[in-house]
Amino acid sequence: MKKLKPIPSFKSEAEERLFWETHDSSDYLDWSKAERVTFPNLKPSTTSISIRLPTELLEQIKVAANKRDVPYQSLIKMWLSEKVG
Repeated sequence: MKKLKPIPSFKSEAEERLFWETHDSSDYLDWSKAERVTFPNLKPSTTSISIRLPTELLEQIKVAANKRDVPYQSLIKMWLSEKVG
């Protein structure tokens, strides 16, 4: 069995992020013992943005959202996710 290295202490999340971006986690963790977990109440982080749209375009989006019975901002997020994903 491979001897694992101790995980260092970190002063900040940014420091920890940089560490894991530059180190192989299998040197520090035995992934064969890992267990799958779920976080049913965890909501993804969101960031509020401001975007300028032509009034006519926004009205068309609102009509499309109304036809689908969803909030127009949710419809915009759904469309963006489909295009990016």
